[in-house]
Amino acid sequence: MKDVVKSEIIKDLNKAIHILQQRKQMNVESMKQLSDEAIEDVALHKDLDVVSITVLFYSIYKVVDCLDDESFDYLIKGMTNARDALQANSFGRYNKSIKNMFVTVRGCNAKVKEHFEDVMDAARIKKGAVLLQKGLSLGQAAGLMGLSNWDLQEYAGRTVILGAHVEKVQAKKRLLTAFKLFGVNHG
Repeated sequence: MKDVVKSEIIKDLNKAIHILQQRKQMNVESMKQLSDEAIEDVALHKDLDVVSITVLFYSIYKVVDCLDDESFDYLIKGMTNARDALQANSFGRYNKSIKNMFVTVRGCNAKVKEHFEDVMDAARIKKGAVLLQKGLSLGQAAGLMGLSNWDLQEYAGRTVILGAHVEKVQAKKRLLTAFKLFGVNHG
């Protein structure tokens, strides 16, 4: 595992532990926000460990209402164990902790596979939006990310991405270059 990925996961686990420890006055949306932040890491790093932790956070957000105190305690302990294992470079212990937490979440809701698909779709859409910012057309960005134009357009329409494009070459200079290219006398 790359050091940058490991430090991101440790940071996210610390946030999740803090959120879950506030279970009596927990803001459920804070778990969703953490999942959304982690989705950006999925789009950036394309690492399976980042994907699994993001799916775990999203799954917890989806099932938090049916978790009992014992499950909360188990998830907090599991995240603490996972964080400690990563810090000690014990990836086997880390993976076992993640797997056990998924078992707990799956016991409350069997839709973890759907959550995985939701996270991956969101990551592809965010990556497609980055391609839009780089100057690709909506169709090109959607095609590269395996999305429909509609999926990407729906997300991009809710952001400032489409309006944020700034031309690097002035229109007049582009027009003069076009005239020169086609041998048109513009005088």
